[in-house]
Amino acid sequence: MNSLHTLHDRRAPGAGHPRLVIVPGLHGSGAEHWQSWLHGQVAGSVRVEQDAWSTPDLEHWSERVADTVTALGAGPHVIVAHSFGCLATVRALAKRPTLDIAQLLLVAPAEPDRFDVAGALPQARLDARSCVVASDDDPWMSATQAHAWALRWGSDWINLGNAGHINVDSGYGPFPLAREWATDALGRLDARPWRRAA
Repeated sequence: MNSLHTLHDRRAPGAGHPRLVIVPGLHGSGAEHWQSWLHGQVAGSVRVEQDAWSTPDLEHWSERVADTVTALGAGPHVIVAHSFGCLATVRALAKRPTLDIAQLLLVAPAEPDRFDVAGALPQARLDARSCVVASDDDPWMSATQAHAWALRWGSDWINLGNAGHINVDSGYGPFPLAREWATDALGRLDARPWRRAA
């Protein structure tokens, strides 16, 4: 049993309150972006806010992700990240392995080599269940590279075909897949036996 599951098994009944954490990429996610839509679709969800949305600083961004999750208190929580936010999320998990995160949805991750951060990212299976969503014509990372990272992280894999960067420019305002994944993940956490017994 991995350390994440061990941590969750030790938690007192009723102690956790799972929340959805939304992690935008470069320049944030505007009002028309599917992440903003998702924020309004899932009650109690929170959004990570960066100090400098146009500056892709992996260390600062990952610290903000970790601090946002920590401020929520006991979970475990689930994360839906996009683009550079995916890189910040997995970096946060690597730097703070005790973060109370159960699942990650990593949508259209940016190519780490573009930012010279590949070496700072996890090189093995993540400590939380994860899924990478990519496309064949994403200008920010090829499907081949995204799949290679998914395999390295032990992530589930979804290829949407010709979906670009899975953002507003690609036609993604509403994104039902993300909503279904988030509500399903949160529902499973709320249905844990120790929560029913509380």
